[in-house]
Amino acid sequence: MSDLVSGDGFIDLFRRFEHTAFRLEVRRSYGILEEDEPYQRFLAGEDPGLDWFQPWLTLMRQVTSSGKRVERVRLIDAPPSDYLRFELWGTQHNLDAGEDIRYLLHDTAAGLDLPAYDYWLFDDRTIARVEFAEDDTFLGATLSEDPGDVIRHVRWRDAAWRHALTFSQYRQERTART
Repeated sequence: MSDLVSGDGFIDLFRRFEHTAFRLEVRRSYGILEEDEPYQRFLAGEDPGLDWFQPWLTLMRQVTSSGKRVERVRLIDAPPSDYLRFELWGTQHNLDAGEDIRYLLHDTAAGLDLPAYDYWLFDDRTIARVEFAEDDTFLGATLSEDPGDVIRHVRWRDAAWRHALTFSQYRQERTART
C-alpha cells in the first residue's frame, strides 16, 4: 500500500486531473475537521453557513468551468443518517459549483457488489482510496494506477452511476415516500 496523500497533496489531485473525477461515497458519516462546527450547528437546527465550504466550492467552480467533470454517487439510507442529512443540505451548493452528485439507496447498492470503501477515480487512470480512522476521521488517500485495480473501480463507478438518482429525482422519490 502506498503512503497516504493528504492536505495540499490531496487537493492537488483535483488541480491535476485532466477530464473526469468520480467519487463513490459509501459511509454514513465522515469526520472532517472543517465540517465539525457547521455540522454541530446543523444538528442544533441552526444555519451552518458557507464560509467553511467556500474553499471546496471555489475549487469545484474552477475545475468545472474549465470543462472538467466532477461526479459523485452517494449511498444513502431511508431515512438518511444525520450526517447524510447534512450532506443533503449542502448538495445544491455542490451542484451550483458544477459537481454532478447522485444518490443510490444502500438497499439497491447491495445487489451491485460495490466496495465497502470510498474512492476517487481520476481520468480512469488513478484511484485514490479514501482512508478513515475508526472514529471516522479523514486520514488521506492511498493511490493506485494498477490497471486491474483501475478496471475494477471503473466497473463499480459505471454500475453505481447507472442505478443512481439525480438529486432532484432523489428528492422527488423521498417526498413521495413520506
